[in-house]
Amino acid sequence: MTPHDPPRAADALAQRLAEAGCRRAFGMPGGEVLTILDALKGAGIAFHLVAHENAGGFMAEGGHHMDGAPGVLVATVGPGALNAVNTVANAWQERVPLIVLTGCVDAEAAETYTHQVLDHRAVFAPVTKATFTLSADEADTIADKAVAAATEGRPGPVLIDVPIAVADAPAGPARRRRVPAGPVAPAGPDLDRARAMLDAAERPVIVAGLDLLNDGAADDLARAAARLGWPVVTSYKAKGVLSEHNALSLGGAGLSPRADKVLVPLLQSADTILLAGYDPIEMRPGWREIWDPSRQNVVEIAAAPNHHYMHQATLSFTCDTGAGLRALTDGLAAKPVWADGAIEDARTALDRAFPEDEDWGPAAVIAECRAALPPGTIATVDSGAHRILLSQMWRCEAPRRLLQSSGLCTMGCALPLAMGAKIAAPERTVVAFTGDGGLLMGAGELATLAETGLPVIVVVFVDASLALIELKQRQRQLANSGVDFARHDFAAVARAFGGAGHRVGSRAALRAALAEARTHDGFTLIAADIERGAYDGRI
Repeated sequence: MTPHDPPRAADALAQRLAEAGCRRAFGMPGGEVLTILDALKGAGIAFHLVAHENAGGFMAEGGHHMDGAPGVLVATVGPGALNAVNTVANAWQERVPLIVLTGCVDAEAAETYTHQVLDHRAVFAPVTKATFTLSADEADTIADKAVAAATEGRPGPVLIDVPIAVADAPAGPARRRRVPAGPVAPAGPDLDRARAMLDAAERPVIVAGLDLLNDGAADDLARAAARLGWPVVTSYKAKGVLSEHNALSLGGAGLSPRADKVLVPLLQSADTILLAGYDPIEMRPGWREIWDPSRQNVVEIAAAPNHHYMHQATLSFTCDTGAGLRALTDGLAAKPVWADGAIEDARTALDRAFPEDEDWGPAAVIAECRAALPPGTIATVDSGAHRILLSQMWRCEAPRRLLQSSGLCTMGCALPLAMGAKIAAPERTVVAFTGDGGLLMGAGELATLAETGLPVIVVVFVDASLALIELKQRQRQLANSGVDFARHDFAAVARAFGGAGHRVGSRAALRAALAEARTHDGFTLIAADIERGAYDGRI
C-alpha cells in the first residue's frame, strides 16, 4: 500500500510497534478502529480476525511467547473494549507485554453524545501498567512510552485509547528515542554477605520463577545450577528454565497438593534458599511464608521490589536476574550438598506421586500425548484439574514449552494461546489441552482455527463437569450444585467447523488419533472421555 504523506498519528503508532518487533495483531474491528488497521498493515503488522476479543488477547500472548515481541490486541469502542478486560487482566497477572489499542469517541463529540461513550482508561487502569490517549502531535512519543512501559521491568499490558479523528490526523514530528536502561547487577557489602551464605550452604535449593524468563536468563540459571550442583524447583510459568530432564530439576510447584507435600518440607529443611527471579504471583496461599529467614539464609534476586509480602528474605536484590545470578554465583566452587540423600528421595517421591501407568484416565491421556508428540512440542493448557496434573507430568526441556494462565488462572485460554503460538512458530508442533468447560467458553474460535488452516491439535478432557470445583465441593462435604453439564459430542462440533474430530476412550484409540492428527492438514480435535471423579487422588 502507498504510505500516507504526511504520516497519520495511527501510522506513527504502528511504525513504533513494528520497530518493537510486532508482526501480528489480533482483534475484532469496528468502524472506530479502521484507520488503526490500515496503519498496522502499512507497517507490516498482519491483522488476524478473531471470534472474540478475549481470545484475541490470548493469541497475542501465544505469539509473544514464541518471538518475544509485545502482543498487540485491537478492540473497538465500548463493548469491544470491555470484552477484552479478562485477557488484559490476565496479561497483567502473567507479566505479558500486551499493547491494547482501542478506538474511542472524540472528546469534543462526547460532550454532546452518549452512545458507547465510556472511559476506557478508567476501566483498564487497575489491570495495566499504564494508559494513554493518543494525540496527533505526540503520537510517536506516546507509542514509545507505551512500548517501554509494556516491556521494561516486569512486563505487562498497556492501553492506548485512540480517538477517531486523532487516528487520521497528521502526526507530529518523531522525537529522539530514549536509551533503554542496561542490566543492573548487585554490588557492595550485601553482595559479599550473600556470596558467603551461598558458599557455606550444605542443604541449598534454588526456587526459579518467571522473572528469569522475562530477563532471558535461562542459560545463567543452568550454568549456576550445574556449577554448584544445586537442585531447582520452578513455578509453573518457569517450567523448563532448567530442562526438566536435568537430574537437578525437581519440576514445578505451587498448585498441586501432592507435589507440595514433597517439596514444601524440603524447602523448610533447607539451610539456604536462592530465589532466582521467583515471582509469587503464581503461588497459592500454602506458599505464604513457607521459609523462615530467621533460621534459613534466603537470598532473593527479583525484577521488582518485594511489595507482595508473600515471603521475606535475608537479603534481597532488585536487579536484572541474569546479571544477579552471575554476580552471586560466578567463582563459587561446587561442594557436596544434601549428604542425607533428601533430593534423591524427593525426586523418587514425585515420580511415585504422578504415575503414568493407569489403564485410562487423565494421566493416561497426558502420558500418551507426551510419548506421541515430538521434542520441542509447544503445549498449552486451560485452567482446571487437568492443568494441575499436566503441569506436573508434562516435562519441559526448555522454557515456554508449556503455556498457561497460572497467575490469573482464567479458563478459555488454551485454544487461543495455541493458535497464537502456531501462527508465530508454524514449524513447531502445537497441542492445546482443555477441559470441556474451557472449550465451551471459546468454542467460536474453532471457526477461527479452521479459517486460518492451522494444524493445531486440541485435546479435550470430557467429564461433563467443572472437575476441580466439583472436587472441592465434595472435599467440603457440600451438596453437588452448579458444576455439572451435558456430555457433548465435541468431535462432531470440530467436524462441523471443518476440522478432524475423534472421540476416544482408550490408550490405543488415542494413539491412533494422535498419529492421524500429525499428518492432517487442518486442525484436529480429540475428545477424551473420562469418568467423573477421575482426578481423585491424582492432583
